[in-house]
Amino acid sequence: MNSNLKLTEAFLIEACLKGDRKSQKALYDRYAPKLFTLCLRYTKSYKDAEDVLQDGFIKLFNNLEKFKGDGSFEGWIRRIFVNTAIQHFRNKKVQTVGCEQFENVIVDTKPSGLDNLYYKDLLKKWQSLSRGYKTVFHLYAVEGFSHQEIAQVMGISESTSKSQYLRARGFLRTTIIGKDGQIEQKFLLRDAV
Repeated sequence: MNSNLKLTEAFLIEACLKGDRKSQKALYDRYAPKLFTLCLRYTKSYKDAEDVLQDGFIKLFNNLEKFKGDGSFEGWIRRIFVNTAIQHFRNKKVQTVGCEQFENVIVDTKPSGLDNLYYKDLLKKWQSLSRGYKTVFHLYAVEGFSHQEIAQVMGISESTSKSQYLRARGFLRTTIIGKDGQIEQKFLLRDAV
């Protein structure tokens, strides 16, 4: 990390702790775009993502004194926003579907064509997933949570977490890769080498 960025970050944190509104806005402006994208991964709509973003920043500013500088500030912020999104998910009281038969399913490790997708097309498909599937998929595949950890934070069983992950992955696979096993033309990168 650039030392100027770290110095600026440390300055912003200290100024925010003193209640400086301009520094709070600068901190918001710096991290809001990335964090909004993170919020979209956990929510069903832009409105919900905006709510999570706002709640996350309120929590961030209310707990800023708890950041001790032991790790990455951005990592610390991401954790706040992931937890805020999970709390938002819980507050929506989404019904989850559990399937005990998926507990011992072997995960397919073959490479997929997901790396060749247009981001906006994938985001459209992603937004069509149920909130439960989307949250479990993101926590497991992106954030690196174990199914046991996901079960604890979401208040579901470990096997439900596994089944929702597999169903989300299967949904994405079948909507992107047709039943014939070929990636739909609209999802291929046009500028691929």
